[in-house]
Amino acid sequence: MTINWPNNARLAVSLVVNVEEGAELNIVDGDRGPEPVDELGIALRKPVRNFGNESNYQYGITRGAPRVLALLESAGVVATFTAAAQALERAPELAEAIVAGGHEVCAHGFRWRQQLGMEEAEEQEFIARAVASIETTTGTRPYGWLSRYLHTEHTRRLLREAGFVYHMDDFSDDLPFWADAGGQPIVIVPYALDSNDMKMWNAPALTPDHWLKYALDSFDWLYQEAETEPRMMSLGVHLRIIGRPGRIGALRSFLEHVTAKPDVWIATRLAIAEHFKTQNPSPAG
Repeated sequence: MTINWPNNARLAVSLVVNVEEGAELNIVDGDRGPEPVDELGIALRKPVRNFGNESNYQYGITRGAPRVLALLESAGVVATFTAAAQALERAPELAEAIVAGGHEVCAHGFRWRQQLGMEEAEEQEFIARAVASIETTTGTRPYGWLSRYLHTEHTRRLLREAGFVYHMDDFSDDLPFWADAGGQPIVIVPYALDSNDMKMWNAPALTPDHWLKYALDSFDWLYQEAETEPRMMSLGVHLRIIGRPGRIGALRSFLEHVTAKPDVWIATRLAIAEHFKTQNPSPAG
């Protein structure tokens, strides 16, 4: 496998902004219970609405999104927005701003719900609805897919059949690679969970300073390794998490550090996947 990044860059950096707000679990949308992922750590198991948590998610749209988009613009970088399609349907102004900023929209499901347990036909429809919805809200269909945590044995084949270029649900490497998708190849652009800002929700003792140090350490180590062999780094954030006033500065510090380094290519995941394909033709020919 050969990878030479554009302009002789040694490290590719993929910024991933997750857009889930408005597509999380809610009995109003027919779910059996409210969304369990909650900064308060209160997972209600009764079929009731958790109005407080809903407002916490809404903050990501109301205030978090403008902060994140403004920061990306000021840094002069592009990101991949992994969006649950319903979230963009309910926040069309956000969809418009993402497109205006030159960012990529990757599908994060139609709703922010797990695919594991879906029958093949249900998953196929779930994927098709996400594609159609995102194309309507952004003007362009998505070419990448990220599941909510877990996917099925059919997922990659269904994505390939639906015209997807790459899949993100893999954490096994620091470089893209080809994988089998039901007898046909699909590009895997690996993601990273260890540096994700969700850690600040899952582990409340983790401060933005801790998260920033881990992100910077990850970047610096990969940048050093890339002296001899190209590498890729993924950094995932969420509007409702990193978009808070006490956390957004950590992302700004990360971007200042990265953009000050030479030979770094900050690109969308689709651009990374397409570049990989030009240098590593499909195994299917």
